[in-house]
Amino acid sequence: LREGQCDGGQGRYNARGFDLNRNFPDYFKQNNKRGQPETDAVKEWTSKIQFVLSGGLHGGALVASYPFDNTPNSMFQSFSSAPSLTPDEDVFRHLALTYSQNHPTMHKGRACKSGSPAFTDGVTNGAAWYPLTGGMQDFNYVWYGCMEITLELSCCKYPPASALPKYWEDNRLPLVKFLAEAHRGVHGFVLDENNNPIEKASLKIKSRDVGFQTTKYGEFWRILLPGVYKLEVYADGYTPKDVDFMVIEEHPTLLNVTLYPAKNESFTVHSVQKQVTSSSPISSVPNTNGKNSESIMFPEY
Repeated sequence: LREGQCDGGQGRYNARGFDLNRNFPDYFKQNNKRGQPETDAVKEWTSKIQFVLSGGLHGGALVASYPFDNTPNSMFQSFSSAPSLTPDEDVFRHLALTYSQNHPTMHKGRACKSGSPAFTDGVTNGAAWYPLTGGMQDFNYVWYGCMEITLELSCCKYPPASALPKYWEDNRLPLVKFLAEAHRGVHGFVLDENNNPIEKASLKIKSRDVGFQTTKYGEFWRILLPGVYKLEVYADGYTPKDVDFMVIEEHPTLLNVTLYPAKNESFTVHSVQKQVTSSSPISSVPNTNGKNSESIMFPEY
């Protein structure tokens, strides 16, 4: 690997020869690669901190790529692959466009070289570019509800050090604008009748079937575009609750939810990994598994 080398796969593997961005648990396909210390550390980190927004910085292309990276029908990797869209397609595309449109050249969507793909507006769905198994952005989204996109910042894979100040100038504003999107949408607390926080309450936005959870302080966040939504909230021992709310452009919506103990009935939230059976990657949830039993998709590994 040499400074200024613009092509090749050298440098992407750890000392054990594993590509770490193919080493995470995958929603669509069993990932049989042996887990690495680096990915184990990231998994532990994201399990402890409720990250809301994330960007992975890569080189070798000039595009903002968003989930899903994998697809239920991926048999091989191809530049002609079909999109694999999340239930939050509108949010992810908005996040990618926020970055590309604030970048001086990314938004132009030009191919880096002859034979390389061009990307309209400088954004792409990951699987539409090429599907991959075990990527970090799909993992963070499905397992922990963190909106992550991949930012490919340079046509040259390993640019010379002398070029880094220019890359910083090109990406400073896009990074700031992207990070500010963490303040878009809805946030609040889930509390019991005595105003005590409920940890690990399970939440989802109706018709967006990737769930998320509260912190030990009962906090939650979700990035959403302006519109009217319904928040579905579940916690063991409490009566489930649906709350309608509105998101506006000017500032995030504060939404606090109070849950009350279930009386004479048992409500249980099950942690399940849904089986993908069609090109629609996320099954409709919650499903009723009994009179008062709800299931939300929180994959396990």
